[in-house]
Amino acid sequence: MKNSPIVGKHQGLSAKMADFGGWLMPIEYPKTGAIEEYNSVRNSVGIFDVSHLGKVSVIGQGATNFLNEQFTNDLSKIIDGQAQYTLMCNSKGGVIDDLIAYRNLDSDYFLIPNAANTASVFEVLKANAPAGISVENLHEQFAVFALQGPKSIELLNSLGVDCSLDYMAFSKSKFDGTDAILCRTGYTGELGFEIIPTWQDAGKVWDLLFNSVVRLGGAVCGLGARDLLRTEMGYPLHGHELTLDISPIQASASWAVDLNKSNFTGKQILLDQKQNGTTHKLKAILATDRAIPRKDMQVKDQSGNLIGQVTSGTFSPSLKKGIGLALISSEISKGDKVIVDVRGRDSVFEVVALPFVPSRVR
Repeated sequence: MKNSPIVGKHQGLSAKMADFGGWLMPIEYPKTGAIEEYNSVRNSVGIFDVSHLGKVSVIGQGATNFLNEQFTNDLSKIIDGQAQYTLMCNSKGGVIDDLIAYRNLDSDYFLIPNAANTASVFEVLKANAPAGISVENLHEQFAVFALQGPKSIELLNSLGVDCSLDYMAFSKSKFDGTDAILCRTGYTGELGFEIIPTWQDAGKVWDLLFNSVVRLGGAVCGLGARDLLRTEMGYPLHGHELTLDISPIQASASWAVDLNKSNFTGKQILLDQKQNGTTHKLKAILATDRAIPRKDMQVKDQSGNLIGQVTSGTFSPSLKKGIGLALISSEISKGDKVIVDVRGRDSVFEVVALPFVPSRVR
């Protein structure tokens, strides 16, 4: 099991720890708990350690063209200093991983894949890289901290950090003299930033941010709160909504697939799915009673026919109801009612539009 460079900080706060992609990471903290941590992000500011996320560099002449052959989105649509959400698919259209690509230059990219899939992403890129393209796994050379919530700009301003960035833009910054990358990104649906210091500087930057969060009445947050927040937004999680057997088209992530660009791995399968449809699509479901859906629970139509299963589910602190994402029959539409088998009891859910709560990332 690998550890964050600031694992001692979490242990000092008696955090509840768990395995995330082979990394021991905090789920919640005893003085707050996931719901209070969630509320801090929605109403004030919270800080997460997400250093388990991967880091890969791709450098060399032609890097944009090379990566465009590996990823679904079109990197030629962003400029230096911008980031893009994209996916890496296999030849069958299944998702190896979803990730963020940061463009430093046309010849220099910094990638942040999911922790459990970093090795796979690195291996695919390394194997396919032409001469002149260098691919490096930097997983344990950088930390990642997510500063999320409506007071995040106020906090950064108080530290003298210029945070006048557009959504999905990034820049090199200094935190009390320490270099770090500041990114206008996040996984919560709230206004926020992600800060990327070196592994060695992680403790100094964390302490600075942590103390400022506490000063503003915010909270240190675990990955339990982060999952609540991302589910309310309908953001996909690899291993749940995206897998080697669930394509971006099925997962309603076609917005991150540019079928007009030149060939990329899995394109023909995804093009066929886009043109001809798929039997199942990802839908958002909202409880009509007190039921809370959970991953792998069966979903049926009102006649009792099995039509799919839940991929993610939780209790929404904002809506005070159970919510879920489910891969179900494409014939089911918004407004339809479906039945979820919640531990042997049939509960009625309504198919609704995403997000469950309004996005405030901008």
